[in-house]
Amino acid sequence: MSATAEPAGPLTVLLVDDHAMVRSGFAMVLSVEDDIEVVGEAADGVQALERARATRPDVVLMDVQMPRMDGIEATRHLVAEELGHVVIVTTFDRDDYLFAALEAGASGFLLKNAGPEQLLDAVRAAGRGHALLAPEVTRRVIGKMTGGDPAGAGGPDRPEPAGLAHLTAREREVLVMLGRGLSNGEIAEELVLGEATVKTHVSNVLAKLHLRDRVQAVIYAYEAGLILPAED
Repeated sequence: MSATAEPAGPLTVLLVDDHAMVRSGFAMVLSVEDDIEVVGEAADGVQALERARATRPDVVLMDVQMPRMDGIEATRHLVAEELGHVVIVTTFDRDDYLFAALEAGASGFLLKNAGPEQLLDAVRAAGRGHALLAPEVTRRVIGKMTGGDPAGAGGPDRPEPAGLAHLTAREREVLVMLGRGLSNGEIAEELVLGEATVKTHVSNVLAKLHLRDRVQAVIYAYEAGLILPAED
């Protein structure tokens, strides 16, 4: 599955949680949307892999703490087999879960106390390869990547990654804005461009730098020293 591919029909979603009530609640929120279809449920990571292989969902909403195989390990397998974009959904607002999930290849991280609109936004973003992290999560990723040091990511004496040379000036601007967590609409407004044009630039940035999604673009921008935490 391409990170920037647009699904032709409704976004298909697999719900993974060891609590049936949680799965039912998510299903109720998602099923009333015309552009989203729940194609399966699983109670643990092992079932998640089986159902994902059978249904090939666009998005997997994944709990963390589950029997047999936890959500982090299941995410690693799903991403390796390209079985859908994974959004981690958990009651635990813990940095170890957050970074383990991102390292495993998750496209997003959502707390279970998020509202229905946030859930829908996360599913739609991930399903279209435009995964976004909430601002507070982005700040924590930045802090982790830089060790809390504003110069810790790129640093003045650290050479730029070679991949940046492949970007046009406009694409480099877009990468900086991705690193700041801006949406396509916000980038379009700031650069006075159409959203379709911005979408093309984002796709080019991800392709040229071999990045899976916006989550990786955020990390890349800070590791490259294009954005410093102090700017947020």
